[in-house]
Amino acid sequence: MMSETAVGLAALRVGHRGNAAPTVAANDGLATVFDYERNTFARHFNRSPFVFRHNLVGHPLFEFPRLMQLARGQAVHRVRYNAGNLPTNLPAWEKAPQTGLSMEETIEKIEEHISWMQIRRADYEPDYRTLIHLCLDELAADINALEPGMDHREGSVIISSPSAVTPFHLDHEHNFLLQIRGRKTVSVFPREDRELLPEEHLEGYFSGKKKFRAVPFDEKFQKRAWEFELGPGDVLHIPSTSPHWVKNHDQASVSFSIVFTTPTSRRPGCIHYMNARLRKLGLNPLPVGHSALRDHLKYLGYHLLQHLAGAERGALFHE
Repeated sequence: MMSETAVGLAALRVGHRGNAAPTVAANDGLATVFDYERNTFARHFNRSPFVFRHNLVGHPLFEFPRLMQLARGQAVHRVRYNAGNLPTNLPAWEKAPQTGLSMEETIEKIEEHISWMQIRRADYEPDYRTLIHLCLDELAADINALEPGMDHREGSVIISSPSAVTPFHLDHEHNFLLQIRGRKTVSVFPREDRELLPEEHLEGYFSGKKKFRAVPFDEKFQKRAWEFELGPGDVLHIPSTSPHWVKNHDQASVSFSIVFTTPTSRRPGCIHYMNARLRKLGLNPLPVGHSALRDHLKYLGYHLLQHLAGAERGALFHE
């Protein structure tokens, strides 16, 4: 008889015949995607990075023809591709050099040219959205016990060449990075280190200034990193706003990044946003975490501004 994991993964492949697009079946009762130790998960989640295992290696949604289909179906601004021989310290990703290749050529020639591609918001495509929910539903009980209210579930696929570099940057979401193909080294840094990640930089990031996604990096900081060598089947949890950078090994890489937020993870960003506004008025606000009362008032002030602007809560941090 097939094991529970094997049956679950077979369910994920329902509808895959020849060149036909696979249809993912969300069979929560059978599909086991992850293998992790619950106490380790509880000890490290959103505190420090840690690695566990997944069972999606070889899944048809991550074969190059299917990824080509995914990329072609996305809006132009949701597929980023550029040269992969980038410095760790890239001041602005918008200025990353191009390879001269088209989107299709970037995927087709990913082994030959040093390139990097991110297919953002894969969750807009039904098969990938189903898989994202299947993955996060499996983790939801353990996450909600620590941070209730998981929302804004999203995912992206990262395709990169041998030796390609993803520069030093931060993301506001909780991230589970699933390595599907190839090997890479991911360096993750403590988000509390204000020499490495100054308060003003976080304020700029949460004020919507795109250039602040790329964090200035000095090689002297590397010794402060947690370094993880990821291979197929590994999952790396990167806590919210923890800066990181990535270096591929000698094969093309495919990674699946599953992200989400919670009210707890969004709260510091709201306060950083208010601090940026106060600083613009010539004030010198206390950093996040230095006064519970002031943090609370800033948090309320953020949502008041959102209400007055007619914006949805948390809209600053999403498309």
